[in-house]
Amino acid sequence: MSRIGNKPVTLPTGVEITRDGNVVTVKGPKGELSREIAPEIQFTVEGDVVTFTRPSDEGRIKALHGTTRANVANMVEGVTDGFKKTLKLVGVGYRAAKQGNNLVLNVGYSHPVEFADREELQVEVPDTLTIIISGIDKQRVGDFAAEIRAVRSPEPYKGKGIRYENEHVARKEGKTGK
Repeated sequence: MSRIGNKPVTLPTGVEITRDGNVVTVKGPKGELSREIAPEIQFTVEGDVVTFTRPSDEGRIKALHGTTRANVANMVEGVTDGFKKTLKLVGVGYRAAKQGNNLVLNVGYSHPVEFADREELQVEVPDTLTIIISGIDKQRVGDFAAEIRAVRSPEPYKGKGIRYENEHVARKEGKTGK
């Protein structure tokens, strides 16, 4: 069983963490993130180290312990370094472009698919086959990348579609004629 909740989180210089009731706020050079955490999980800040404690070894509490620690560690990493997901378009005629505040995808449908820019996320299109999504909230970056990928997820026969940068698509053999 994982014991990630017992691992301390080290705060880099310039990062502050506060708790107001059930809401944890992390401030850093790239911005500020807040998240509601379970009231059962307690944390203490000693210098630049944050440790988390749980009241019992009940299964639900142990799960909350590890999840809370991981969420706070991701918040600390987000406000210091940020998160980034890169998507690649694979397919003849597939392309992406930025038009004002919209991301426009042409991925084999009879119409282009548009996504409006999201708050706190930066979307870049360095070339027509690459989309880079970056931000300080790991969950928002990942959700938006998954939403874009779901427009045309990679298919197993030719490998066409939108995939993450280093994603491996398991290819299948097609039908064989007699």
